[in-house]
Amino acid sequence: MANIANLWRLAASLTVATAMPVVGQTQPDLGPRPVFNTPHADRAALGQLLFYDPILSGNKSVSCATCHHPRFGTADGLSLGIGDGGIGLGPDRKPDPANLPEQRIPRNAPALWNLGAIEFTTFFHDGRLQDDPSQPHGVRTPLGADMAEGFDSALAAQAMFPVLSPDEMAGHYAENDISKTVRLGLLSQPGGAWDQLAARVSEIPEYRAKFDAVNGPGSPITFPEIGNLIADFIRVEWRADNSAFDRYMAGGSSLTDAQTLGMELFYGEAGCAACHSGWLQTDHDFHALALPQIGPGKAARFENHHRDDGRLRVTGAAADAFAFRTPSLRNVTLTAPYGHDGAFADLGAMIRQHMDPVASLQGYQLSSAVLPDLSTAKDDLILQSPQDMAALADVARPVTPMLSSGQIDAIIAFLHALEDPAERLGIPDRVPSGLPVDR
Repeated sequence: MANIANLWRLAASLTVATAMPVVGQTQPDLGPRPVFNTPHADRAALGQLLFYDPILSGNKSVSCATCHHPRFGTADGLSLGIGDGGIGLGPDRKPDPANLPEQRIPRNAPALWNLGAIEFTTFFHDGRLQDDPSQPHGVRTPLGADMAEGFDSALAAQAMFPVLSPDEMAGHYAENDISKTVRLGLLSQPGGAWDQLAARVSEIPEYRAKFDAVNGPGSPITFPEIGNLIADFIRVEWRADNSAFDRYMAGGSSLTDAQTLGMELFYGEAGCAACHSGWLQTDHDFHALALPQIGPGKAARFENHHRDDGRLRVTGAAADAFAFRTPSLRNVTLTAPYGHDGAFADLGAMIRQHMDPVASLQGYQLSSAVLPDLSTAKDDLILQSPQDMAALADVARPVTPMLSSGQIDAIIAFLHALEDPAERLGIPDRVPSGLPVDR
């Protein structure tokens, strides 16, 4: 563990010291710097193994890393991914003919950069999971009062909800013990899906020994603690705050002419910073951009539509219709496709959508997305109905003024200055279960 500890000490030292800015370039005022939690190196190392281990999926074929892989900017390179029932990794992932998925995952896999910053308290595209001291367990979740105790943050809890989703990790009806339990609605209860997955981990001697080393001999292996360890790994592995922009802000180097122009537009007349504010370029709020909607959408079992109402499904407030969380722009150039459903594979097209969302809706083509063939899926990529199109157009408001191609290119150049593909522990050679590791 000495090398791991040294790696983490190095990582923790990467926050650039405050210095005078480079003469001739004006710095934006971003407010206080992010504050990061610093978990113990041994906890992060154990979380790394759990993150890459398919043991946490119903069919033992999908890990967290399948949809959040460093090769694809901690996402999967697809507009709408394929979890359980897929073969391959990233844009090469295809349906397994022997176990076809029922549908695509309805939302784009979000990136994991800087989620260890304490300002991140709300998770998922619609914010349905968030830290909330008023709740009995400190986290507001879709499980409500049935939420299990022991998660130390919403970050830890959000890492553990995909295992309950049939299309993501659990598997489909009667495929395995986990999917059967999920279908019965037994999730966080004693003996439910979370307990069953924790029991799987407990039965592996190498995991038992590692949990003893981290938490003490005989310490219980619970699902909340598995989530806490995965969160600690995320906090360490993908802390990205040493980009060219960070070094410039600390006076350590200048930006290129194109990046400087892009920064001036971003924090000036283009108005990007109205929502993409602060050091991590997000206001953590929800906004309706009227993005084109593709895929299965988000509907309750009794509903028959392919619409994704976004934040509305969480709050019930009409003002939240089609609103989604503002993503951080750190490493955004590495995390295509873009939008809650990955409607745009091209960053320039995503910026142009902000300028004229109605025209973007009317002219949208599925070729703008990255989608493996899944012709047997129930959703068959139906675009929104005329009624849904009208509802989207009703909330469509330009949020960026009309920009020239040169100005868009300059903004993209600035976004490249936000790159820091920080990876510290990397992909493990093997995991204690002995199952294959996505590489």
